Amino acid sequence: MEGVVEHHVRDLLTRIGGLDSCVTEFIRVTDQKLPLRVFQRYAPELEQGCKTPAGIPVKIQLLGSKPEPMAINAQELVRYGATAIDLNFGCPAKTVNSHEGGACLLRQPDRVYRIIKAVRDALPAHIPVSAKIRLGYEDRSSYLDNAQAVEAAGASELVVHARSKADGYKPPAYWHYIADIKARLKIPVVANGEIWSVDDYLRCREESGCEDVMLGRGLLACPDLARQIKAHLQGEAYQPMSWKQVCQMLLDYYRLTLPLYAEHNCGNRVKQWLMYLRLHYAQAGEVFEQIKRLTSPTELDSALSLAVVAADKPEVPTLAASGN
Repeated sequence: MEGVVEHHVRDLLTRIGGLDSCVTEFIRVTDQKLPLRVFQRYAPELEQGCKTPAGIPVKIQLLGSKPEPMAINAQELVRYGATAIDLNFGCPAKTVNSHEGGACLLRQPDRVYRIIKAVRDALPAHIPVSAKIRLGYEDRSSYLDNAQAVEAAGASELVVHARSKADGYKPPAYWHYIADIKARLKIPVVANGEIWSVDDYLRCREESGCEDVMLGRGLLACPDLARQIKAHLQGEAYQPMSWKQVCQMLLDYYRLTLPLYAEHNCGNRVKQWLMYLRLHYAQAGEVFEQIKRLTSPTELDSALSLAVVAADKPEVPTLAASGN
């Protein structure tokens, strides 16, 4: 979720409830030991015991292709307070893959093994090291080789996005592959991909055999999805967030992050989030059309404030059409 789930978003989403942990955007590792300021930019939670203000643990994610620099930077993170390290072998972005990062490494399970083992061996035993993979690169044929490499290298948990790199984010997610992985591995396996609703979660659980899931774009489209799932599992009555509540959250987010961006970019993150939200809330598309050309901070604040006032209109939920 590069460029999307930064620490302000993690703060807002974990305040809603239902989430057990978070993962940062990936921190790209090349050959150098990164300075503290880089780690703090991606994970300000380092200064709060690696927890969000709501008290939810945050894993720090690294992405890179060379075992030694990955291990050195993982050591640095732990020295600065990281309580868990996650390794990214799932990013499908062309710019990342062209520099030997993310999903392209799934073409060589031995490299996945060496990177994870180097990080695991470099850290104290009590620091968990987890990994995220896809089902493969060009196709899904290497899914088990990579999953077994993750376990053999000493990872404590594996998250599987149920598509190959070539599949991109196109539905469906192939959850049944995860069931095979889970049956063969002893470490915990977490399912990811195409979970947009409680019903999706239940289907994923049935097909993958995993009770635990990782939410990505589905959580941006429906900010209280994790809480809805938890309430369903615990048999609790829960009223999903209204559009008015979501709209107020967007306004709060806009005001919170306004000082961080140049004036002409001040509304970009809110516009981006609205693109996800319109998959679940029809009104989000309307608000996006109203603000998409606005660049003035004052105009954006006024438009978002008016959207909150207008949000008392009846909601028209829509069905999600793309994957996470």
